[in-house]
Amino acid sequence: MATTSIRIDQALFEKATIIAKALNRTVPKQIEHWAKIGEMMENNPDLSYAFVKQAIIAKAEKEAGKLEDYTFD
Repeated sequence: MATTSIRIDQALFEKATIIAKALNRTVPKQIEHWAKIGEMMENNPDLSYAFVKQAIIAKAEKEAGKLEDYTFD
């Protein structure tokens, strides 16, 4: 994957550094995560943050092969 250097506000970088450390991410991965959530929220303004977060988790579970079939009663 190609990368590109960008300039960001120092305060945003410092916040990302703290959150990244707490969540065991790199600073670039933390900023990518925020960008992904922001894009999803802008594209789907009627969805809650909790729903978007669960959608990201579900996608990661699917990619890891960890989904289970759901049986309707």
